Amino acid sequence: MANNYLKASFLIEVTPAEAALIDCAFAASDLLGDLGDEPAARLAAYSGLGPAFAMAFPPGDDDPFEKFLALFVDPAYPTFDCDLSRREPRSADRVHLHFSGEQFAIDAVGQLLFAAAKSALPFGFEFSLDCDRLVPGQFGGGYVAITEHGVSFGHSSALLDRAIGRALEEGADGYVLVTRHAIHGLSFWNREAGFGRLADASIFSEAEASRLDMPITDDQPEWLAMPAPLRF
Repeated sequence: MANNYLKASFLIEVTPAEAALIDCAFAASDLLGDLGDEPAARLAAYSGLGPAFAMAFPPGDDDPFEKFLALFVDPAYPTFDCDLSRREPRSADRVHLHFSGEQFAIDAVGQLLFAAAKSALPFGFEFSLDCDRLVPGQFGGGYVAITEHGVSFGHSSALLDRAIGRALEEGADGYVLVTRHAIHGLSFWNREAGFGRLADASIFSEAEASRLDMPITDDQPEWLAMPAPLRF
């Protein structure tokens, strides 16, 4: 019998108002663990969390906690699976929060910080996948990146697959569609804007490239494989 862990521990600096909202979110998680389905009780519990919580997570039509529960992969188990504590702040107008846990709900915490810690964005944290026995395939890790546009996740297994893929086939990092102009040189296709800079190019998988309806140009467009990203 082996025990698996998803561990994370990180610090984040937020405003006092954001810290209070995060505290409310953890309080809501605790409340929901014991709260039944009776509508009046749920509404009373929701109202007791205050106006800042209601602004961040507006009530749904069927359940006041509907938007809050959307943070969780399984709304039936609305827990962040981590400890929240405070550290000595670096400045008077900031609060230093410490998140830590061994079965860390990375999805829920990432979505919570996106909703409640706007002043800290962009922000990210790493996590590890661990096992108390040396079982093959049970170790790894990844990251959670939170920006003003949303939350994204990266996993070491996907990075490893991509690194191996580069040795096996061209185009492991995708393809860009390019056309050549006698004066302006190369231009790269963007789904919304048409041909332009490489920095704005849309990147296609091999399957997407095969299905694309080729744009009409003076020069026959061609596919170029993307190079591997810069290694750190």
